[in-house]
Amino acid sequence: MHNLGPFSLLVIGGSAGALLPVLDLVSLLRYPSSLSVILVLHRKASDVDTLVELLASRTSFDVKDIDDKDSLRPGWIFVAPPDYHVLLEKDLTLSLDDSEKINFSRPSIDVTFESAATVLGGKVACLLLSGANADGVAGLVVAKSKGAFIAVQDPAESEFPVMPQQALAQVSVDMLVNQHTMRALSDLLP
Repeated sequence: MHNLGPFSLLVIGGSAGALLPVLDLVSLLRYPSSLSVILVLHRKASDVDTLVELLASRTSFDVKDIDDKDSLRPGWIFVAPPDYHVLLEKDLTLSLDDSEKINFSRPSIDVTFESAATVLGGKVACLLLSGANADGVAGLVVAKSKGAFIAVQDPAESEFPVMPQQALAQVSVDMLVNQHTMRALSDLLP
């Protein structure tokens, strides 16, 4: 079992069906906080982008689309832009990368989970939500090996359960997140 908290970073990954649980969780985040959040959702580049505004209306955290070389800041939610992978660098800046898609996805949840855990180890919590492919699972495996806290949405409550089911089949999780445990997860966050 993971040594619970304190975490300095929460990385949330999701695809189809992940938006509602994201909105539920960000509404529970307490400000001021020492926590930074990176949100990686699969979105089409052509979509009209109202995600930042929607998130900002539900949380006391500041919210922004990631720009290359943004520095992590406590009390902020950094949103992965469409069509770019997001990596956490050793100096705690965020890098955008437009290399090949991974699991048919860019941004890839795997890339962000892996880079965050490589830099921060046990100071990062990774949450994988609803989705229709296996993106995020390989990243969780690496993150777990680096000491990260691993949380996965309960497939029974996922609109598209493939992603959480794949994770549960391959990774020992620290918390199964559902409507009853979402507050418990938020209580673990600083």
